[in-house]
Amino acid sequence: MIKQAIIPLAGLGTRLLPLTSIFAKELLPINGRPGIEYILDECINAGIEEIIFIISSKKLMIKKYFYSDQFYKKIIKKKKDKRIIDEYKKILKYKKKIKFVYQNIPKGTGDAVLRTQKYIKNKYFLMLLPDDLIIKKNCSKAMIRIHQKYKSSVMASMTVKKNTVSRWGIYKIKKKLNKKNFYIEGVIEKPSIKQAPSNKAVIGRYILPKKIFSKIKSLKPMKGNEIHITDAIQLLIDNNEKFIAHNFEGKYLDCGTMDGYINSSKVIGKL
Repeated sequence: MIKQAIIPLAGLGTRLLPLTSIFAKELLPINGRPGIEYILDECINAGIEEIIFIISSKKLMIKKYFYSDQFYKKIIKKKKDKRIIDEYKKILKYKKKIKFVYQNIPKGTGDAVLRTQKYIKNKYFLMLLPDDLIIKKNCSKAMIRIHQKYKSSVMASMTVKKNTVSRWGIYKIKKKLNKKNFYIEGVIEKPSIKQAPSNKAVIGRYILPKKIFSKIKSLKPMKGNEIHITDAIQLLIDNNEKFIAHNFEGKYLDCGTMDGYINSSKVIGKL
């Protein structure tokens, strides 16, 4: 069973400047709620029991958000406001499941994953990228079902416009399993239009095997002087590890850009 999830949160959030010059992007409100709470709810509703946040010393406000007990207790004692009491109970529920590790120098998703190695207990674990919201359907829950059926690693995917492939990890299909699931032959991080093997993109949900840690350790920094998780995935595929691309049913929202962030609140506000 998949019982642990990791969420890389140490990134600088430069695409959301100037907001992120003083504020962690994951705490920015989306329709009145911090964006990270949507990710946490997805994890919990998918049966995840422990969630590992990878933060940096520059983003300690994320930890503080979940550890402001004295602040809430004083307010509740004074006001006894039901809404505030409910908010505090919700934060306590999240806090019980969260563990923090640190990546003080942003070296990419591969390096972030490596920071969690000593905490991962089972053969497989879930990773979610907080910039990618998938609403209406629980993508993580669907991926866990696929993993249980095929005993395979799984990545969320969708078709993107060809002129945007340089934003994504792009994969090549090896074999079709059914209408929504495919074994993949390879994946390349942020290729040019000419290099891209398709316009099928990996979106920020992964079920990864514990053995990926040894592959990450063998990697050198590549594009952007970062260690990319897609390069470690490719090494596993080269060693006959099966990866399934899952075309998810929910609605994708890109919260990592200013336009996408603004649009996310509008879309969720209409639900």
